[in-house]
Amino acid sequence: MTTLLSQVDAGIARITLNRPQQRNALDIPTLNALLELLDAHEADPAVRVLVLSGEGRSFCAGADLAEWAEAEARGALETYGWTETAHALMNRLHGLAKPTIAAINGTAVGAGMDLTLCCDFRIAAASARFKAGYTGMAYAPDAGASWHLPRLIGAEQAKRLLFLDELWGAERALAVGLVGEVCADESLADVAGQLAARLAAGPTFAFAQTKALIQDGASRSLAQQLVAEQAAGLLCGRSEDAAEALRAVAEKRSPQFNGR
Repeated sequence: MTTLLSQVDAGIARITLNRPQQRNALDIPTLNALLELLDAHEADPAVRVLVLSGEGRSFCAGADLAEWAEAEARGALETYGWTETAHALMNRLHGLAKPTIAAINGTAVGAGMDLTLCCDFRIAAASARFKAGYTGMAYAPDAGASWHLPRLIGAEQAKRLLFLDELWGAERALAVGLVGEVCADESLADVAGQLAARLAAGPTFAFAQTKALIQDGASRSLAQQLVAEQAAGLLCGRSEDAAEALRAVAEKRSPQFNGR
């Protein structure tokens, strides 16, 4: 069985984790396949936005514990490469220049939750559930949760989710800012698709510059950020999209952006 499903239509790349019998758990082959797919979609000008979801009743159960158990049995748990591969994937997804949407069906646990945190937008089905899963297994976070969560929901709520290993429903996740939208289960694909279509029709070059400014701005002073904004603005002003926006204003019509 193919562990990932992928299709591109109208500028939208839809990636589906496809190990439903394992609740879409992430083994090393799946991590590598997803990393390669992200690289391919980033390089493909036909792709303007990505939507990530899971097949079946779970979004992603996190690390494949059966694979971990096999590595432990042969004395290779610390060296067989899961953590390094997962870190490469999380960095790649978080740093992707194109907008990313997590369409979260069912449970997102551990590294599965961390996948959603690396995306720009998180839309949860009403039945979605979130669980850090680390301290329940006597582990500390190992795929980015300790970095993302305090920034998204504040230090105290992050500690509550991580220390107590609580299972949060979609409405709780929405209330604290872990997700940006909750919809009926049967509407998830449509709601995510509508957002993806809006993003795909937008000035994706400007989106990429804006995304980089937001991500890098956390480590800059205001003065440094203003300099970075000026540089990004110059790049955007020289883009085909900016020229099209000015033409559209003059011609009193909606712009047709191409992402360049």
